[in-house]
Amino acid sequence: MSYAPMRVVSLQPSATVILRDLGKLDALVACTKYCVEVCPEIGERNITVVADSWTAQAQQISETKPDLVIASVPYQEKAIAEIMKSGARFLGLAPRSLADIYGDIAAIAGIMHMPETGFKVIRRMQDQIEEVRMKTNSLPKVKVFCEEWGKPLIASQRWVAELVDAAGGDFVGTPGMPVDPAAVCELQPDVLIAAWCGAGDRVPLEKIVRQRGWQNLAAVQNGCLYCISDEYLNTPAPTLISGLHALATAIHPEQFPGPEGLRRINSPI
Repeated sequence: MSYAPMRVVSLQPSATVILRDLGKLDALVACTKYCVEVCPEIGERNITVVADSWTAQAQQISETKPDLVIASVPYQEKAIAEIMKSGARFLGLAPRSLADIYGDIAAIAGIMHMPETGFKVIRRMQDQIEEVRMKTNSLPKVKVFCEEWGKPLIASQRWVAELVDAAGGDFVGTPGMPVDPAAVCELQPDVLIAAWCGAGDRVPLEKIVRQRGWQNLAAVQNGCLYCISDEYLNTPAPTLISGLHALATAIHPEQFPGPEGLRRINSPI
């Protein structure tokens, strides 16, 4: 007898992407609007759209009659209380590193009774990361600052720093922590990358350069300021491989063809 969940509510795009890559979107009965943006194939299904992990609502969740709710950081305490009030089993994720993400994939695959498929998804990610790393091992390291938010300025998460390393870069700053724009100037990055949570590919590159006084940074003068689509770096799931390829192009454009989801500043300011 199988006890795998038959009705799953996903409150975070990362969980939805993992379910998709496990081949289990048929179990999804509700997800967020952000999940639909990352997995457009959901739009072809009759799936209820609910609030996310930050603004979860018990009644919305309960009405879909789920036997599993999957959520992930960022949370609010009251949102977790709402999830718990729904009465469904709750799997809460809080990844920081690539190892954590692999663990989350394994956890979801296990609870869905698909451990072997989960292993294949993890192995595919690892193989693709190592393939890029092998191409960059002999290349000079390039200093990279990558941000996940602009006001306040916050450096990207640890898993992004790991991807930067695989792509031939040296991540400067402390992953996941606020940083002053002047401190970024002192770090003298060769490449600047903005991937703001929820902003897609719409970070106003020219505007942030002017506001932060970054006009004289070598990265800006050399046209090495990029925007990478939010879902490619801030969704802790197999979609990170697209982010890896975008990073590789930004860091070593002479070695990697330009992928989708990467926008470069138009000209020095």
